Amino acid sequence: MAARFPSLSALRVFEAAARHLNFGRAGDELFVTHSAVSKQIRLLEEDLGVALFERRNRAVFLTDSGRRLLVTMSEVFRQISECCDEIKGGGSAPLVLSCEPTFTQRWLIRRLPLFNALHPEIEVHVLAAGGPVNFDRSHIDLALRRSDFSWPPELFMETVVEERVGPVCAPSLLASGGNDILSLPRIHSATRRDAWTRYIADNQIGDPNPPGGQVFEHFYLSIEAAIAGLGAAIGPEPLVADAVESGQLVAPQGFSNNGYSYILLSRLPFERDTRKRSFLSWLRRQFTQTIG
Repeated sequence: MAARFPSLSALRVFEAAARHLNFGRAGDELFVTHSAVSKQIRLLEEDLGVALFERRNRAVFLTDSGRRLLVTMSEVFRQISECCDEIKGGGSAPLVLSCEPTFTQRWLIRRLPLFNALHPEIEVHVLAAGGPVNFDRSHIDLALRRSDFSWPPELFMETVVEERVGPVCAPSLLASGGNDILSLPRIHSATRRDAWTRYIADNQIGDPNPPGGQVFEHFYLSIEAAIAGLGAAIGPEPLVADAVESGQLVAPQGFSNNGYSYILLSRLPFERDTRKRSFLSWLRRQFTQTIG
């Protein structure tokens, strides 16, 4: 008779608790209570006959046995996840992309029909989200992000395009023929409050510090405010290129690198999935055409 196997549910709870070294955060990830995590850990320890955690001063630490089990369970769950993703990728499942909201609204949506026409066999589902990404919780295949945060080393990353930014405004604000866009009221985004400061410092230009200015909650709102003529905003070239081309915005100072990039993140290597490789190649070509 095969040896009795420990509870898979308890092992899953242990892996999350050991990774976070916090029962509360493990519960948040797994959508269970702190007490449910504690109970599963206690049952697993009783089942194995060893302590997996040391409890000290309201904190938990892994024992030698706990560290050994974490290494094994992390590898086991990684292999299970990769196997499921590869099976899903080999079938007709959609390619689920998590994309920053401004990027989704101002760039991606209007270009997706081009990808659909080129690759009718690949169905792309888009979820609007930004910042750090949890592939397990979000059930996504790819994440298109700006490289302004740290991501786990086990993820695979491909640079799509370097970010270039510059001040933009409605052409009516410079109708007199001047190009002193830096003297206009400044539009700020709550999600990038330092955009103007960084641009001035990176380009080593004199700052007239114009009075006034407004703050908008989301970055895409700051671009809309610039189009409406409320002042000048710092715009990433890909996200304002269409508006500049159509004449809604002007960028008299041009655009310059700011040290960030737009990146595509995946839990699995891109070479294992033709859908991901196709989407990455298409993104790069589209960016080249947008800012070329």
